[in-house]
Amino acid sequence: MPTIVPLSAVDPQLVEDLLDRAFEPERRRRTSYRIREGTDWLPPLSFAALDDADWLIGTIQVWPVALSDPAGRAHPLLMVGPVAVLPGHQGEGYGKAMMAAALGAIDPAAPLPQVLIGDAAYYGPFGFVEAPQGWRCPGQWDPARLLVRCEHPSILPPEGMLGPWKD
Repeated sequence: MPTIVPLSAVDPQLVEDLLDRAFEPERRRRTSYRIREGTDWLPPLSFAALDDADWLIGTIQVWPVALSDPAGRAHPLLMVGPVAVLPGHQGEGYGKAMMAAALGAIDPAAPLPQVLIGDAAYYGPFGFVEAPQGWRCPGQWDPARLLVRCEHPSILPPEGMLGPWKD
């Protein structure tokens, strides 16, 4: 069983090394990086998974982002990911344990909708569904992989552009 700890308790260089191993250094060119550009991950919602020997096996980060609707209004969201597990440990439950920790840490009294780019078959059991077809991302993305989780989907704007949250 993995041990889940706050990501802030882990050396940032170890996190970067793990992300490079899980996604390759070209990961920084992905659309998800452009969406959250200039923001910092949220420590209360971001975690690491350690194995029985306390080795870093996985990380999950959650970021403040927004969907800007056609009228220019920013609708705050939480972007989940990357969810990264070392290649030799994928399929062992680390990712699911980190997802449960991150989603469980969201304040139920004021939950913001969550968005991610990923596989619907994997994230569907956590409540993620395909985002509205009018949502756009900077750069290239597969609309079927743009997923959202929201307790009351009727509050979601039907169209807009995802990008970093700016106060």
